[in-house]
Amino acid sequence: MKLFPKPISLKKLMGPSFIILALGLGSGEVILWPYMASNYGLGIAWGALLGITFQYFMNMEIERYSLVKGESVFVGLHKIFKYGVYWFILSTFLGFGLPGIIAASAQIFSSLFGIESFKWVAILFLLLIGCILSAGKTVYGMMEHITKTIILLGVPFVFILAFVLATKADWGMLFVGMMGKGINFMFLPEGISIATFLAAFAYSGAGGNLNLTQSIYVKEKGYGMGKYSQKIAGLFAQHKEQKIKLNGEKFALTESNIQNFKGWWKKVSIEHLIVFWFIGLLSMMMLMLLSYSTTHGLSGTGEGINFVIQEGKVIGTLITPVVGYLFLLVVSIMLFQTQLGVMDSTSRIMAENYALKKLEKKGNGTINLSKIYFTFVWAQIVFGILLFLFNIYEPKTLIVLGAVINAFAMFVHIGLVFWLNQKELPKVFRPRLWRKIIIGIIFLFFGCFSVLVLLDKLKLM
Repeated sequence: MKLFPKPISLKKLMGPSFIILALGLGSGEVILWPYMASNYGLGIAWGALLGITFQYFMNMEIERYSLVKGESVFVGLHKIFKYGVYWFILSTFLGFGLPGIIAASAQIFSSLFGIESFKWVAILFLLLIGCILSAGKTVYGMMEHITKTIILLGVPFVFILAFVLATKADWGMLFVGMMGKGINFMFLPEGISIATFLAAFAYSGAGGNLNLTQSIYVKEKGYGMGKYSQKIAGLFAQHKEQKIKLNGEKFALTESNIQNFKGWWKKVSIEHLIVFWFIGLLSMMMLMLLSYSTTHGLSGTGEGINFVIQEGKVIGTLITPVVGYLFLLVVSIMLFQTQLGVMDSTSRIMAENYALKKLEKKGNGTINLSKIYFTFVWAQIVFGILLFLFNIYEPKTLIVLGAVINAFAMFVHIGLVFWLNQKELPKVFRPRLWRKIIIGIIFLFFGCFSVLVLLDKLKLM
């Protein structure tokens, strides 16, 4: 039996929420919500507010399990649902193997230098991501450092542009849009693609199985009982043959341990609220506002991600060309960083699930998780390159398709995590009734919306 560690300061807690926030910056925040603001106005801003609020509550239930158990939710789910590993590997690869985010990064980057065929730049970017992930001493430490740097530099730059370029009327439209009121519509404008809206809603934060990675990052950061877990080493780190134990440690249900959990829960809730919910919401709103202020009403914004390139041109015209170029460069870097984070997170998910199945057959408690992790990293890179070579590389199409798959994956994992916490956690650590009601509403929302999208697509066939 171990002791439940005492909570650390809020400042030292900062980390995992930055990574989970950054996973959404390249899909929902930078592409899909600004795309809809450009084409339909700011009346859809309520969706971004509701979407990231839903994800806050989802993520906290995922964190709850890992704080108490010191292991990821995948380990817990495997104990009660043996075949879940196949679902998580398949749905993660299908949902995020489509390289739409890096294609968007490459297209915007290529536009700066007049490169017409951006697929070759995208291939180069994928190879660079593989090298970056392979080079760190520990993958988590390297990812946290890169993520914090890009968010703390890129997000304020976007905020400043939005404040400079948005008019008083634009701000007013954003405010009423957060309550669901648009120009001549309430909540959803006529002609909007239900699939695109659901994709944006699902990516109001991380999306899909990526939310579940929060439990792995919590463990690797050493939150709660995660203090006793081990880390994934870099591919070229000195301890290349490191063995990693996936199961967590147990502790006695003493008053001291329970109070330590409550201290951790309070602090991680605040940390996630500030970093993920507040900064994430501000980022989405400012990016939507900037997109609306610069490109709403212009022709050609409905084609792929052309609205982003037009945005840069308008910013360059209104301020100075250098700022317009800088905006496109920052967006390209943010998208690149998001693909880097997605590649890391999805590889962790698939590696851990593959390892669980392998451990079940071997019958012992350790496995070389680092090698499995990097196998999935490079498998995704090869898959992305093959798609590009077969000329499947239109960014928005790939992002929307992946997001629709991930919306259904979210419906599944919301139900599974709720079931896991009710079944495996002692009563004192389970969510309160009001949280259970919220999770139930979120579960039904994603289930109903997924069915609506499916029916909508069947009508078009």
